[in-house]
Amino acid sequence: MLDIGYSLSRRFPDPPQTDYRSADVRALRHDLFCGDVYLADTETDRELSTARGTVPVLDFAWALCDIAERLDRDPLGSRASKPQYAELDFVESADSLHFARRFGWVDVTADWLPADEPPLTVNHGELRREARDFLHDLIADLTDIHEGLGDNPVVWDLQARFPRV
Repeated sequence: MLDIGYSLSRRFPDPPQTDYRSADVRALRHDLFCGDVYLADTETDRELSTARGTVPVLDFAWALCDIAERLDRDPLGSRASKPQYAELDFVESADSLHFARRFGWVDVTADWLPADEPPLTVNHGELRREARDFLHDLIADLTDIHEGLGDNPVVWDLQARFPRV
């Protein structure tokens, strides 16, 4: 089973003067809500995680949902034998997560892990569901912390674009 999580950084807090109600896409994706993220396979007890405290966690959730959709573009879906690839670049560093889907399974690897480390393998449907759940849970947490964020049209659009499945 896939578990996706985050922690917000205390070293890089959001600017206190931020108006979350009117924050634009760039601010929401790249300038606010820094922390660390992880993807974990709870059955094998394996994890891919960051430990810098500088990852924009809303951007990570947003990009992960985009990637789950991008990996499903082949009309044959889970019957497609041709691998489909996607990459999630971390904007604050040179690191990346790499996704390769073949049939209904996605292999996830990270630049910062040794080359001989086996990939984290997850079911594509589970990746899509967990990514969307993570996005909605993250937005709920952030709107509890930051007044006005729940009224931001960008956040509304994001939630409508990736509804829970």
